Amino acid sequence: MSRIDTLKQFLEEDPKDSFSRYALAMEYAKLERDDDAIAEYRTVIENDPDYVATYYQLGKALQSQGRVDDAREAYRTGIAVAGRKGDAHTRDELTAALEMLE
Repeated sequence: MSRIDTLKQFLEEDPKDSFSRYALAMEYAKLERDDDAIAEYRTVIENDPDYVATYYQLGKALQSQGRVDDAREAYRTGIAVAGRKGDAHTRDELTAALEMLE
C-alpha cells in the first residue's frame, strides 16, 4: 500500500484529521500533482484554519502554477494567522516567501 493509499484510509476514518490531510497534500506535491495538493491544502485550511504550515505550502503550490496573486493571498492570510497564534518562525517564513514575490 502506498503512502497516499494509507493516508486516504486514515482520512476515511477521520476526514477532518489535519495531520493526515496535510501529509496527503505533501505527498501529492512531491509527485508534482499540484492540483491535488492545492485541493487538500485548501481542505486543511477549511477544517483547521490555524494549521499554519499549510499556508506556506499552499502558497508554494500556487506559485508553481504561476498563480502569483493566489499565492500572495495564501501567504498574507498565513502571516495573519501565525501572528495571531504567536508563531513568529512561521510568520517570518511566510513573510520571506511573500517578499520574494514582490
